[in-house]
Amino acid sequence: MCLIVFDWRPHASAGALFTLAANRDEFLRRTAEPLHWWRATDDVTSPGSSPEGVLAGRDLVGGGTWLGMTRGGRFAALTNYRAPNDMRPDAPTRGTLVSRWLTGAQGLPTTPLGYLDEVARSGDLYNGFNLIVGDWARRELAWYCNRADRAPALLPEGTHGISNAVLDTPWPKLVRKRAELAELAASATQAPLTRLVEMMRDPRVAPDRELPATGIPLERERALSAAFIETPDYGTRGTTALRVSVRGAQLDVEALERSDDDGSHRIVRPGVFEREEAFTVAAG
Repeated sequence: MCLIVFDWRPHASAGALFTLAANRDEFLRRTAEPLHWWRATDDVTSPGSSPEGVLAGRDLVGGGTWLGMTRGGRFAALTNYRAPNDMRPDAPTRGTLVSRWLTGAQGLPTTPLGYLDEVARSGDLYNGFNLIVGDWARRELAWYCNRADRAPALLPEGTHGISNAVLDTPWPKLVRKRAELAELAASATQAPLTRLVEMMRDPRVAPDRELPATGIPLERERALSAAFIETPDYGTRGTTALRVSVRGAQLDVEALERSDDDGSHRIVRPGVFEREEAFTVAAG
C-alpha cells in the first residue's frame, strides 16, 4: 500500500467515524488474493491466531496483508517506507505486522498503542514501514514508523495521509488527495464509496520541481508521484474505500475494493474487478 488518506472522528456521536481511501502499489508479478473473508487456512504466519472474521486481501508471496479489518472492529494498514539504500533482503515480511493484529495472535497486547509498542521493540529487524492499527469499538487509532524518530502514538482527530514516508509528509499526491478527502468528509452528504475510489485513480504526475528526492532515478520518481501508478512492471494493483459510521449502539462498516485481479490471478490493467462488503460492529 503506497497511498492512504483517512479522516478520523473519534468523538463522533453520529455519522462517519472513520473514512479511508487507499491505493496498494506493488510489482505486477507478485501474486495476491483480493479482498475476502479469510478462511481458517489463510493465516499461517501467526501461531495461535484466529483468521476467521478477518476481511482483507492476502499476499501469496510473503504472507500477511496490506490492509484489513475484522468483525470485532479491528483495523490495520501498512505502507512501505521508501529508502532504496536501506533495504535488507533477509528482513522479515512486513505484511505479517498487519495480519498479527487482525488475527489476535496469542500473547500480543490487545490495544492499538500496546500492540505498536510491542512492534517497536523489534522494529529495526524490518525494512522501513508505516503501520496504522485501530480498534473502532474503542475509538482508538495509532501509528508507528520504524524509520521515524518518534514513538508509537495515538492519532488525533482530523484528516491525515501516509505514502512512503512518515505520516503527513507533504508529497504532492498526498497533499492533493488528503485535501480532496477532507472536502468530501466535510460535506453534509456522504460521498458514495465509488467516489472515493475514483478520487484515488488519478494518473497525474507531479512537476519535477515538486518531486521528493528519495534516492531513486528521476524518471522513476516522476512515475511514482502519481496517485494511480502505471508502469510496465509496477503499479497500483487495487484501490480500497472504507467508511465506518456511528448508528446508535453500533458501527456500520462499508468497504469497496477495485482491483486488477478477479480472484484467479488474472491481471487486468487498470483494475476493474469490484468487491463490496458491509457488516456491523458493536460500538462498545
